[in-house]
Amino acid sequence: MTLTLQDKLAILSDAARYDASCASSGTERRDSRDGKGLGSTDGNGICHAYTPDGRCVSLLKILMTNFCVFDCAYCVNRVSSNVRRARFSPEEVVSLTIEFYRRNYIEGLFLSSGIIKSPDDTMRDMVRIVRTLREEHGFRGYIHLKTIPGASPELIEEAGLHADRISVNIELPTEVSLARFAPEKDAGAIRKHMGDIRLRREAAEDTTLKGTQPKKFVPAGQSTQMIVGADATNDSTILKQSARLYGSYGLKRVYYSAFSPIPDSTAKLPLVKPPLLREHRLYQADWLMRFYEFSAEEIAKDGNLDLAIDPKLAWALQNREAFPVKVQRATREMLLRVPGFGTKTVDRILQTRPHRTLRYDDLLRMGASLKKAQPFIELADWTPGALLDTADLRAKFAPEPEQLSLF
Repeated sequence: MTLTLQDKLAILSDAARYDASCASSGTERRDSRDGKGLGSTDGNGICHAYTPDGRCVSLLKILMTNFCVFDCAYCVNRVSSNVRRARFSPEEVVSLTIEFYRRNYIEGLFLSSGIIKSPDDTMRDMVRIVRTLREEHGFRGYIHLKTIPGASPELIEEAGLHADRISVNIELPTEVSLARFAPEKDAGAIRKHMGDIRLRREAAEDTTLKGTQPKKFVPAGQSTQMIVGADATNDSTILKQSARLYGSYGLKRVYYSAFSPIPDSTAKLPLVKPPLLREHRLYQADWLMRFYEFSAEEIAKDGNLDLAIDPKLAWALQNREAFPVKVQRATREMLLRVPGFGTKTVDRILQTRPHRTLRYDDLLRMGASLKKAQPFIELADWTPGALLDTADLRAKFAPEPEQLSLF
């Protein structure tokens, strides 16, 4: 039976939903001052991502194909899986992207793929798609490309000249788990892949001896994804791995995807999905590492995160001797560790306190969540008294009224 383009779109957009490493944050608008080109970085296959300033953007999120020669146990598209298969030609992906763009349905493209024939054959077709969009159609929209494990460095380099962001998914938190569930994938090769991208990005930021700027290479950086709950790896190990990835390869984001049981799966995999709240707590912990100066060891010492309360609050309760924080004199590092204080609140405190003494109402106006902060701070007109040492202080915050809010 011949599949229509709509049939393929339905199959391959659904297959793409398992990839969480999809966001358009960190990019700049491509130059359209010449009046040429399509789109701006300002149904089926359409996903929504959020930029750092809170804008919601729409992306066409699809696989080029869900045929795959690999047999990764956790993947619904593995070669041994009994799923309906489809494959776009490069021309069909280009046409879909342009038509969706012209109709103002999307602001960019997220493209991934199963592996057909070989990693290089697949990557070559994906590069052809993004090159055609940029060079032949003047496409100025956002492009996020998921690279194929094992593809040649030359193809990755060409992809990086056209894509805004590239993702290299490590899939599982440890090499042992990757070898067990995805034996065709090489953890060392994946790390080399990431390292090459970092070096090429750094080279693209240096001015040449002639004073010219090299071509931009993956201007929005690289990201990766880890599946959570497919193996027995705890949150402490996951966060330490994330910290290494951020430090060693300059990643923009590590995405966490709660394992979802798939049909006809191996007995090695769990039968139930881990709580979605675990995924959310990992994102909160990741945020603390990137923006609040926490280390992975502080957040989750030797086990899993507390699902009932957010990780910053959990740290504060475990380290009550560090509180209350004197808001008028505390360092930025300590202010960032106060539950209920976000980075913007801390910046406002630091900007304001040289000019006057801060009071309780001032923090309310600055956006602090004082319901959480009360036991941990001291102001001219507020002291927590015995509140900080209350035995049931944790019970006051758990369960949280809004489980999916940040801090």
